[in-house]
Amino acid sequence: MSTKASISAGERHHLYFQEYLNTEPKNVFFELKKPREFSFTTETMRDGAIDSLVVEIPAEIMDDIAIAWIKRRKLQGAVGGPVGSEWGSPDCPWE
Repeated sequence: MSTKASISAGERHHLYFQEYLNTEPKNVFFELKKPREFSFTTETMRDGAIDSLVVEIPAEIMDDIAIAWIKRRKLQGAVGGPVGSEWGSPDCPWE
């Protein structure tokens, strides 16, 4: 049995993973709700396998997703941000 565990959600998007008992999530899912614009393209190889998938989304939604992802995975130090309980950290008690 699984449930959706939100990483970032807004009026127009939802980034989540499927949460299972006693296992770490391996994949993340992105849902774009009522998109005003979007595009996606695929490139296939000669054998018919998909080589790449490109999804275009609005920059402001990507900003929200990126910030939530960095906090969820505690990657602030990798991008030069706070690494402990500082303001902006997922461990910050004031946010």
